[in-house]
Amino acid sequence: MDKLFGMISGKEIDDDLYEELEEALISGDVGVQTALDLVENLRERERKDKLKTAEDLQRALAEELQARLAAPEAILDEISGALNIILVVGVNGVGKTTSIGKMAHLLQKEGKQVLLAAGDTFRAAAADQLKIWGERVGCGVIAHQEGADPAAVVFDAIAAAKSRGIDWLIIDTAGRLHNKVNLMNELNKIRRIIDREAPEALREVLLVLDATTGQNALSQAKAFSEATGLTGVILTKLDGTAKGGVVIGINSEYDLPVKFVGVGEQMDQLLPFSADDFAEALFAGITALDTEEEADAPEEGPAEDADLPEKEGGEGHV
Repeated sequence: MDKLFGMISGKEIDDDLYEELEEALISGDVGVQTALDLVENLRERERKDKLKTAEDLQRALAEELQARLAAPEAILDEISGALNIILVVGVNGVGKTTSIGKMAHLLQKEGKQVLLAAGDTFRAAAADQLKIWGERVGCGVIAHQEGADPAAVVFDAIAAAKSRGIDWLIIDTAGRLHNKVNLMNELNKIRRIIDREAPEALREVLLVLDATTGQNALSQAKAFSEATGLTGVILTKLDGTAKGGVVIGINSEYDLPVKFVGVGEQMDQLLPFSADDFAEALFAGITALDTEEEADAPEEGPAEDADLPEKEGGEGHV
């Protein structure tokens, strides 16, 4: 956005501008179809709202994104006074276990009773990692030995959650490639256990995505949604080099709201997603040129005694 709107500020809207915007959206990991839809909507708004300049288009784009990404005020669907279950899924290395620990911390701060289930029994020390998070945030962890049946862990965790009067049970699962059928079938088995033992308790199925994976995140969202019936996304590693446009693509193509974003490794660096903040951040630092002042400026260079910053070459510049 900075590259596009920073360079064309003050320019009138034309086909070239739309092409540049389309290119910028696609390169920002929005997705081809979503980029085309956004640009077509902006063309409609240009005609309807009589948009004239790049600044008008920038404001219209921000409004479009806010409308698309807007979510209900309650980040997590919850039934008060009953057991609520979150099933967390995703491929290896995206930060599932860390995100679970951070979510538990957020819920504990709200006064909720939280229990964690170590459903990742395939990865060495996965349960130990979850136990460390449990100790950090002050909540219990149900775990079996390495190599155990994940569905058995979930069965025991649901029984423990019911007996302890737990508000939220968060279930970790093994990282798996989204194109491995046998591993995806294991998730289906876990879902069947939840549906049988706590038929009304499954409130959220959250897919953890690494924001730096770009367009591959869209194929992950499709595969996991078909296997588990996703309700939302946790987007991690937005504090790095991720462009973040994948947020828009996932929401538009699969109707999946982004529930949380990870912006660091600390316990409090999992934030509820805000469409308004996201749209604002997308255009942060982009300042429109004052075309009137530019037009009034003398054609010759500034006066010799003008107090201006200097380029590396030593010449003053406006």
